[in-house]
Amino acid sequence: MESSMTLLSAHIQFLDTQLALIHIPLHLYSSFLQTILRLLLPDESRSHDVANGNGAVQPPKGWPYEHPFVNISVTPVECSVVCSRTLARDLFVPAREALNQASKAQISITDEDFVVMQVDGEGLDAGQRVLELTSPLALAGIPIFFISTYFSDYILVPQRHRAQVVLALEERGFQFEDQTSSYVNPTHHGRNLSASSIDPPTPGTPPPATVSELQTRTFATLKRRNIIPTVDPDLRLVQCAGRRDSSNGMHLSRNRSSMTSAADDALHLGLVKCLITQPHPRFLSLTLTDTEPASLLLDHTLVPNFPSDILLGSKDDYLIPITLDLRGLPMESTGIVCGVAGRLVGGTRGSIQSPVEMSYLSTARAGTVMVSEEELKRALGALSGAENGMVVD
Repeated sequence: MESSMTLLSAHIQFLDTQLALIHIPLHLYSSFLQTILRLLLPDESRSHDVANGNGAVQPPKGWPYEHPFVNISVTPVECSVVCSRTLARDLFVPAREALNQASKAQISITDEDFVVMQVDGEGLDAGQRVLELTSPLALAGIPIFFISTYFSDYILVPQRHRAQVVLALEERGFQFEDQTSSYVNPTHHGRNLSASSIDPPTPGTPPPATVSELQTRTFATLKRRNIIPTVDPDLRLVQCAGRRDSSNGMHLSRNRSSMTSAADDALHLGLVKCLITQPHPRFLSLTLTDTEPASLLLDHTLVPNFPSDILLGSKDDYLIPITLDLRGLPMESTGIVCGVAGRLVGGTRGSIQSPVEMSYLSTARAGTVMVSEEELKRALGALSGAENGMVVD
């Protein structure tokens, strides 16, 4: 499979931001709720209280978002936030410093900056797309975080690996377009997924040569650390997004003085209602950018917080999250996303059956695979059998 992958036609560009990743244990979520809500609000609204005296949330002016990239995720493992280094310093560092010493030690904010690539592409199902995008980086020994959203995929990489990312993408057939750090992958090159021209990430530890070898290493590591895929059978997710409102152009506008539409306000109000769920949402991942409407992956019980006509996407097609608790692994671990995607895409491919369709959400200390209810059994079979080299059809 490694030598005959068909490359998707994709446009990949680095967004203009330096990001920090923040891990917050779920039992400290309430201590950061106001901070998270301030992150959600535009600048001109941050000085005001989120709720009025009656507890009603007041939506801000200037929606949608003003920053290139933010992700707020609450999963069964953690609350995870990705935001600019500036916002991390201005909002989350003071909130952490306000905690007692024991609690403060449980909050992690990366010292290293990350950059994010936005991937817009069509032509492959979601699982194959995850594998195609992550395999050249995994084989180059580059740690990544991968976020599938309604509109795009996003790949976060340490800023110090940016040049390596460029080289790995070029080796795989992605071409440097110009001086804007954009890439276009227009054709199928049929090249081997080789990391021979990439320096190993650490001396004496050469990267795997193939996706199959990478899968073997990945699941051996997971088994050694006793990281077992887990499923909450009562948790069902819906992937959706805010509607594009071309009438006011808000999703493309950087003019923060413009007023929002009623739909924008309703979307924002619904987001805040989700975030203030007590003691915390069971599952919510919100991706905000300054060029696209909000993208959501959320517990289906949160959908009624939004008017039915403001969200794109089916509210009846449920995804089941398979959680990998990665708190026992170093953050710089490599190959997790690619290894899992490779097992699901390749390990469930039979002579008759098609591979499991999946999407992926990386958070600071966890990985979540999303599959349909109908595919859950096959997906779990592939993941549980992977450490023994089993192929489950």
